[in-house]
Amino acid sequence: MLWSFLAVLFSGWLYVDATYRGPQWQRWVFKPVTMLLLLAWAWQAPGLNTSDYLILLGLLATLAGDALTLLPQQRLMYAVGAFFLSHLLYTLNFASHMTLSFFWPIPLVILLVGLLLIATLWTRLEELRWPVCTFIGMTLVMLWLAAEQYYFAPTAHSFTLLAGSLLLLLANAVWFFSHYRRRFAADRAIVAACYFAGHFLIVRSLWL
Repeated sequence: MLWSFLAVLFSGWLYVDATYRGPQWQRWVFKPVTMLLLLAWAWQAPGLNTSDYLILLGLLATLAGDALTLLPQQRLMYAVGAFFLSHLLYTLNFASHMTLSFFWPIPLVILLVGLLLIATLWTRLEELRWPVCTFIGMTLVMLWLAAEQYYFAPTAHSFTLLAGSLLLLLANAVWFFSHYRRRFAADRAIVAACYFAGHFLIVRSLWL
């Protein structure tokens, strides 16, 4: 477990560093390598149950989305679809551990954040308007379930899921803002760091 953990951290760091100052080949190599290492690490988790395999399937969908982002622009819609599927699978896993409890301020705050993000991007999305908005909505639902779970059962497991979901939302928000609104210094490095940290924490929940 320790060596798998260290391999994930080292590979992820190499990719984040490459997005900031490294050559393009390093980004192309270490992004899929890091996701494959995460998948291998998740597979080694003890006592995997049926719902836990949804996280492994989510990682596979993410890996497919990453591959599609390397293709020409017209493949971006399919990449967004793969990321949507990944977050849907994560959400189904979160839901399998929840009880029927509801704290209304959580979805209200998350809804306001989502509306603000969509309003910022809306006029620039063009033909990807509805795919991107649907993907953002799925990410918000994932975050909502993670937040509800932590509110009613504040354990290390639920906190890890909440932190991972928050980081994935932040990664996607920065990615879309940078892609459709305005580039800024270190935007790719920020996206990469939040992206891998988010998936890393969700996989780590399998070990708790």
